[in-house]
Amino acid sequence: MHTPFRRLEYYIMGEDEILDTDMLAFWLKEHKMDCVRFQHLRELYENRHPILKEPRKPDWKPDNRILANIPKYIVDTFNGAFIGIPVKTECPDKHFLAKILEIHKANDLDDSFAELSKISSIYGNAFELCYLDENANVRITYFTPLEAFIIYDDSVERRPLYGIRYYFDRNHVMHGTVYTRSEILEFTDEGSLHFTDESRPHFFDGVPIVEYIENDERFGAFEHEESLINAYEKALSEKANDVDAFADNYLLLKGVDLDPENLRTIRQDRVIQVPPMDETMLSAVDVEFLTKTTGDTTQENLLDRLETLIFSMAMVANISDEEFGGSSGTALAYKLQPMRNRAKEKERKFASGMNQRWRLVASVIATTESEKQLWKDLTYRFTFNVPKNLLEEAQTASQMSGITSRRTQLSVISAVNDVEQEMQDIDQENSSSASDQYLNFRTGVEDG
Repeated sequence: MHTPFRRLEYYIMGEDEILDTDMLAFWLKEHKMDCVRFQHLRELYENRHPILKEPRKPDWKPDNRILANIPKYIVDTFNGAFIGIPVKTECPDKHFLAKILEIHKANDLDDSFAELSKISSIYGNAFELCYLDENANVRITYFTPLEAFIIYDDSVERRPLYGIRYYFDRNHVMHGTVYTRSEILEFTDEGSLHFTDESRPHFFDGVPIVEYIENDERFGAFEHEESLINAYEKALSEKANDVDAFADNYLLLKGVDLDPENLRTIRQDRVIQVPPMDETMLSAVDVEFLTKTTGDTTQENLLDRLETLIFSMAMVANISDEEFGGSSGTALAYKLQPMRNRAKEKERKFASGMNQRWRLVASVIATTESEKQLWKDLTYRFTFNVPKNLLEEAQTASQMSGITSRRTQLSVISAVNDVEQEMQDIDQENSSSASDQYLNFRTGVEDG
């Protein structure tokens, strides 16, 4: 079983089209068809793999179903490197930055952003909703694509036209919300699909749902490797079956005439009896186990090849590899380069989503028109979270002395989180050290 192919990159409507109940029903139906794929990806991540649904073998045959939850390993390892160190937001306007950081802290966005990144890696995209609570405070939360989607306009910019979120209650009645560029509409399918209350404004300048994508094609982090993962689990399970079969070898009795009533069935007791053919064979009694020739070497080679292909195609480092920990700094950098390239691609996609988020937020927290545009000055610093060789970094920085600026030297060392602050601290320490030396000198002179 493979991931269902059904996948729409965009839900598109014309600017002049009206989202009435008929059009809403159409898009809900389209989304439910895409949810078949999303649900399958979710099952893969949660360790409910296709091998569990394979037909059962006869009772007398070993039937191991070994699950190697490689999808979860790929997602968690990649996101640990991508977002394990929280993104740092910076802005030249300190007053506006203070407002942003206050909202960031109030919504615990470091944790939310990590979950958003994980959801995106599983399904290929994720959604974030901005709203105002009862105290008019900006709140931000996230959704999976199983419960939300965005309809874009048909312009070349693909601007969000409607954002839709829905869920089912315990009576299987659908309840949902449509977010337009200026208002909120509620709907339900109780009785028939219809909008319920009067519309109300959401106060944001645009649809307050932001889509974050893993890549332009909206593929999950392990989606292309599913066939390799299935083959790996099948080979691993068959190898376990061979081990069980070896432990339950058939006992061959030659030249022994036993009472058939003492034996059940060959399949149950795994005993094969060959009675003596004539009197001359009575003394030729032989008891041995029948063993099947195993392809252990072939199986191991297949498992190794599949494992290598899975991680190379997923562009995620296999951190558990025995040779990984003993690599030098340069060798380690080469091994991590594919994952770094993938992280850079996702970084650009997520930076675009963050710009949309803060543009929406700025539209409600800004007090002037110029302040509404300050989101354009925001920059985001992503730090790739991988093992570092500080000794090599320090040696490299030392050798750069006199060749590059001190700022460039310090930027090489991963232990330095804020280069500007580090330079200020160094200047302050040098100034204090010079003052202490001067005081010691003066004290020595005065003491004669």
